[in-house]
Amino acid sequence: MTVPAKADPLRLDPQLCRRRQQRLCDVMQSLDLELAVLSQPEHVQYLTGFRTPHVLLKSAVSLSVDGHCILAAPNSEPDHVAADRIVTFEAQWHATLRQEQPRESARALADALEDSGPMARVGVEFANCGPHLQAILNSPSELVDLESALWQLRRNKDPDELAMIGRAIACTEAMYQRAREIIAPGITELEVFTQLHAAAVGVAGEPLTACGNDYQCNSPGGPPRTRQAQPGELFVLDLGPGYRGYYADNCRTISVDGRPSEDQLRAWSAIVATLDMVEDTVRPGVSCRELFHSAQAMLDDYRPGAFGHHLGHAFGLFPHEGPHLNPNWDDTFEEGDVFTAEPGLYGPELAAGIRLEQNYRVTAGGVERLTSHPLDLALV
Repeated sequence: MTVPAKADPLRLDPQLCRRRQQRLCDVMQSLDLELAVLSQPEHVQYLTGFRTPHVLLKSAVSLSVDGHCILAAPNSEPDHVAADRIVTFEAQWHATLRQEQPRESARALADALEDSGPMARVGVEFANCGPHLQAILNSPSELVDLESALWQLRRNKDPDELAMIGRAIACTEAMYQRAREIIAPGITELEVFTQLHAAAVGVAGEPLTACGNDYQCNSPGGPPRTRQAQPGELFVLDLGPGYRGYYADNCRTISVDGRPSEDQLRAWSAIVATLDMVEDTVRPGVSCRELFHSAQAMLDDYRPGAFGHHLGHAFGLFPHEGPHLNPNWDDTFEEGDVFTAEPGLYGPELAAGIRLEQNYRVTAGGVERLTSHPLDLALV
């Protein structure tokens, strides 16, 4: 196995974080909000560039409509963040994690905001706005949920975000290269997972945020087992490593013995044709729901009912973001969207199934493909 050279670590650009703050301020002004108080770690990172060094450490951020940003950080002040003021709270006592961190981060913000006075309308994340945060808001007459607006803002990825996603995708490229070197009859799913995880960490140069969901053979997907791969089976690898909070998500299917059957090759061709259709069709203004139905019709030509899940979704700080290539949403592609397309076909004649997934960015005139590893079931 070739060990890749360690790449320099990446971080979000504070200047681009300031631009994201300004875009949120524009939304706040349109909603007549005086302040936003947010505690989802993804939104804290998106706006300030600060990501806690451990998932169990908490943080929070406030942003006034005039652009003044306060970051409440655990234990000590971080460097290279976009904040006008940083306040800290004790997240650990004598190395022990405090369970009351949400209360303490709220208190730190409350002390920093004590001169603000009562506010009529404050934006929050309803999913995260518990009593600790509500207590610091000087009893505003109305709390407004900003989550849907933040989801919309996050769709158009900035260059620093694309760099983080690119590093995560590079992790998947190394993982698939290693998978093609080691997958053979007799190898266990757990061994494949272990070696692929090591390949990804080698590219990331540090522990991963996540490592993806699907590492099963003779199965549409699932976590790795001690089961051994058998001749004639297909290994579905749907990999979603995360680098510093930003995800990749792409899938390949590999023939265990390198000798795919005629049915498997026919299904593979139908899936590749569907991906080609996606690349030829997507541009700003195209309906995601209509794209799903077009893909469904193409895959039904193989066998009706053999394709039974979404066609794809956007990704970034969450594994699944909008737009959704799914009939349950009526989304439309926009320039700057970063999304997956993952058509698949499933059935006993396919040794469970085949799924192939590419990552794309929507441009003014079409799409840019971000993934480059071959789609082949077997490479000579």
